[in-house]
Amino acid sequence: MSLKKHILITGGSGLLGRQLTKALLNKGYTVSHLSRKPGNNPNIKTYVWDVDKSIIDEHCIEGVDTIVHLAGTGIAEKRWTDARKKKLIDSRTKSIGLIYELLKKTQHQVTAVVSASGIGYYSNRGDELMTETDTPANDFIAHCCVLWEAAVDEGEKLGLRVLKFRTGVVLDKDGGALPTLAKPIRFYIGSALGNGKQWVPWIHWLDVVNMYLHGIENTGLKGVYNMVAPNPVTNLQLTRAVAKQLQKPLWAPKVPAFVLKLLLGEMSSVVLGSTRVSAQKIQDAGFKFSYTELPAALKEIYG
Repeated sequence: MSLKKHILITGGSGLLGRQLTKALLNKGYTVSHLSRKPGNNPNIKTYVWDVDKSIIDEHCIEGVDTIVHLAGTGIAEKRWTDARKKKLIDSRTKSIGLIYELLKKTQHQVTAVVSASGIGYYSNRGDELMTETDTPANDFIAHCCVLWEAAVDEGEKLGLRVLKFRTGVVLDKDGGALPTLAKPIRFYIGSALGNGKQWVPWIHWLDVVNMYLHGIENTGLKGVYNMVAPNPVTNLQLTRAVAKQLQKPLWAPKVPAFVLKLLLGEMSSVVLGSTRVSAQKIQDAGFKFSYTELPAALKEIYG
């Protein structure tokens, strides 16, 4: 048997899923995807599932050692109606539940589940530095993360090593928060949001990919870890740093909090909330960040 493992990724067609897949293939891993529709990459076998209908291709776990659970409807893509909230939770919890049900009734060699979670677990906590042992907040986004992690933790009952990464604001010019932030700056109407003092727990996308690799390869790693760079910045500092990198002036006034609440409703907590998060635990576990400072991260991204 080869030493390189076989990894099954849920949410493999998303931006992070594609980046992680590429990194794993480059390291000689076998990679399969669980997806809503068939894939077209000859290097990856794609198995189809329908979480809403509890349908899953039972062959998806054949030969798999590690499952990486990235599936989940986009948090900030649409307004949080009650139906949307249900979808945000179900897409994360029912999906992993479906896999566990399959593992219970099938012979398999899965030993580990490495799952995404979110720093929304802590939600809006002002200037307090949050560590993995802090209690969750009690708003919707925190509730979603608590249910998500609890669903993933069910794997422990199956004897699996369970590892969860509470992911911060991933900086990547191809998706996520950065293009949304950079767009008004490019058009000379960039500005901080709310009072601009809220903490943004950022991380370079490459460190995200490398932390997943670290989690897959270090079999002693389990439990929960924050996936954020060691030096968080405020919304105003982030906005200024992006403007500087793009060589654009910032002259527009800050966007008032009430405007964001009108535009986004409850979802405004994602951009107005202040979440200052510690990276100490993952550093203590031997992970080396490539980008610890924001200017260097932005330079690489836009370079």
